[in-house]
Amino acid sequence: MNEPVYIDLVSDYAFKRIFGSEPNKDLLISLLNGLFRGRKSIVDLLYEKNEHVGDSEEIGTVIFDLICTADNGEKFVIEVQRTAQINLKKRMLYYSSKLIADQAPKGNRRAWNYAITEVYIVVLMDGFTFSQAEESSAVLHDICLCNRKTGRVFYEELGFIYVQLRNFTKVEAELKDDLDRWLYVLRNMSKLNKIPVYLKKTIFEKLFKIAEYAKLNKEERAMYDVSLKRKWDAEAVRQYQEQQLNEAIQKGLETGIEQGAEAKSYEVVENLIHELKLTDDVIVRVAGVSLDFVKKVRADLARDKK
Repeated sequence: MNEPVYIDLVSDYAFKRIFGSEPNKDLLISLLNGLFRGRKSIVDLLYEKNEHVGDSEEIGTVIFDLICTADNGEKFVIEVQRTAQINLKKRMLYYSSKLIADQAPKGNRRAWNYAITEVYIVVLMDGFTFSQAEESSAVLHDICLCNRKTGRVFYEELGFIYVQLRNFTKVEAELKDDLDRWLYVLRNMSKLNKIPVYLKKTIFEKLFKIAEYAKLNKEERAMYDVSLKRKWDAEAVRQYQEQQLNEAIQKGLETGIEQGAEAKSYEVVENLIHELKLTDDVIVRVAGVSLDFVKKVRADLARDKK
């Protein structure tokens, strides 16, 4: 296999190398600002430890890909998911709840008065989408608490952004804004040989410079290769599960067709026996069924008369 020019940004090692360090926080700030689409402007970030320990053994340990805090106190969790999770939405709700609960002081809560900062969960879904048909076709799901009847935002400061990367199919000439540009490089960077003309901006020029595979030392290459293998393994598992599901669906359809055809044949044979009083051998020729099938229908009819 030929060496890639650039690393795969959504492999574990590359994601943390590119977006998880202080010298490169301008890249993560740009990505987050793109995802918020002008709704907020993040100026600075402070990285936190990547582990939040639960309050008891039952709660356990919650591990995030990246946790960071904006200059105004906003908290962000950024996570890459490569395989569908049974309780993905509930797990992200739990993550956000932990970040909110951890803001409470140990004492003097009256003075604190629940002055919690904003909390946002960003999930990059690589290789899979939500299972529900109405959710699976979009690229971006921007979720907040709202009034079910009016759709009006009820509480702005808790949000969930799910990015279904698999659904982003724009080509270079179709990229309109920085969000498009970020989604494009997240999906395609490891396939590129040079920075495209549509990405000729300072922030992306920096990204391409530090994402060069040739700049990794021996140890870094080993770590990157391991994380890339894990990604490929996860993709192979996902494709196998998808193939198994498709085969099960196809088998179910074929079984349904067969059952439907059998039900129709049963009705035809029943009418030939009742209405035309035909013999079994004639019914076999007319209905295109087996002699055993005709005998079964006759037996059923005889039993029903008793």
